[in-house]
Amino acid sequence: MISYQLYSSRKFGPLPETLRMLADLGYPAVEGYGALFADAGARAGLTAGLHETGLAMPTAHVGLATLEAEPDLPAHLAEMGVETAFVPSIPPAERPSDPAGWRAFAERLAAAARGIEAAGLRAGWHNHDFEFAALPDGTVPMDHLLGGTRLDWQFDVAWAVRAGADPMDWIARHGDRISAVHVKDIAPAGEKADEDGWADPGTGTMDWPALARALADVDVRHWVMEHDNPSDDRRFAEAGLAAARALDGVPA
Repeated sequence: MISYQLYSSRKFGPLPETLRMLADLGYPAVEGYGALFADAGARAGLTAGLHETGLAMPTAHVGLATLEAEPDLPAHLAEMGVETAFVPSIPPAERPSDPAGWRAFAERLAAAARGIEAAGLRAGWHNHDFEFAALPDGTVPMDHLLGGTRLDWQFDVAWAVRAGADPMDWIARHGDRISAVHVKDIAPAGEKADEDGWADPGTGTMDWPALARALADVDVRHWVMEHDNPSDDRRFAEAGLAAARALDGVPA
């Protein structure tokens, strides 16, 4: 299913307007992020907007600290229609610097995942770039996150490419763990500085046709459009949807 990460529109109109825009463009689903689940009021506002627009929300990003502090949150997510809750990152100051630290962090994630799964949801991890930085023994954090847990993986391919990783190699070795993907693009060097070097899908340097074929072969279920800092969220939403619909293997 094609979806849209609502974080992409955090700097723009009120949430109800964003949801209406996405529904009018033809998106069938969205992906929520941490601030939208911060309290009962935020969750109620999001739920109302989903009902009013008919948008689904099969995936969500929820911080690990939030999950640990609010054990009832997975049940609320399930009531909102979420199928998989992805932990999206860890603050820089908390990132381990060695394999033992990452193995311990994987155990912490696994404990949080048990609470998510008890509510009938799947649990997963969403990567950025730091998970592909070499550790002293030559491994990378992603090795320990995948090796030390049963988590699903939401593959943010462009972040991996920025880190110098070969996405095709990771798909080949761990495709059975990838249940969702973030579809984003990287601008040519020196371009789109006002958008942190990101580009609308299909307009940058990523070979999305080849990536989509490889990801379709491992049965990715959710294709989520994301831009970390668009200057115009409607432009990005339109471009992302058009690009996704043009890719072989991406389900509507």
